[in-house]
Amino acid sequence: MIAAGKLPLMLCFLAFVVTFVLTRTITRMIRDGRGPFRNQVTASGTHIHHSVPGIILLIIGAFTAVGGPSSLGWRSFAAVAVGIGTSLVLDEFALILHLQDVYWSGEGQLSVEAVSLTAACLGLALVGFSPFGVKHVDVLEMSLRLTATGILITDGVLAVICVLKGKYRSALFGLFLPPIGLIGALRLARPSSVWARHRYRGRRLERATRRAANFDQRWAPLQTDWEDFVGGKPSQPNPPASGDVQR
Repeated sequence: MIAAGKLPLMLCFLAFVVTFVLTRTITRMIRDGRGPFRNQVTASGTHIHHSVPGIILLIIGAFTAVGGPSSLGWRSFAAVAVGIGTSLVLDEFALILHLQDVYWSGEGQLSVEAVSLTAACLGLALVGFSPFGVKHVDVLEMSLRLTATGILITDGVLAVICVLKGKYRSALFGLFLPPIGLIGALRLARPSSVWARHRYRGRRLERATRRAANFDQRWAPLQTDWEDFVGGKPSQPNPPASGDVQR
């Protein structure tokens, strides 16, 4: 059973996951030269990346949610459009970030990480975790609301500390699961973070550097294996860094 009001969110989550799976399946078939798909999505000779229809669907979904009827049908339509559009855009997140076609390079794996984090947060929200507190209506409503507000503020502070310490995943998941944010805020910062640059010197910086290296040595291979499994193993070298972009 779906909790009241959760149908649009569930549809958004399903549309997001299914779209990503189908997109990666098709692109991997194109790369391998298998199946009916070909790399020929062009308009007047210009390759159209799938982030373009993704942005269009995001706009349609956002405008429908903001200005459309409030009926469940229209809300569900907006949720599906947002889910599909977000998936298509995030699947090319690395391309948008680097302004280069890095889809099948090592840098392109950043897209898989962005999709995985987004899917995890949508899943947490769907099963009931929320960064916006809970609503109660009873004789203790005021105290419950004040408590929820205090927890929310504390949670936000912990998330900011995690960001300053370079622990972006802890900050993101900490919004839904406060203990994760607390652990991230208490532990040593990443040596390249803003927090470390301004507060760490000498032995403390060496300790942070050593701990980060040990963490990356232990967990980076698992993350790489997961990204290769989900998004496909990179088959192209990372392109050289582009110069300043003229705007």
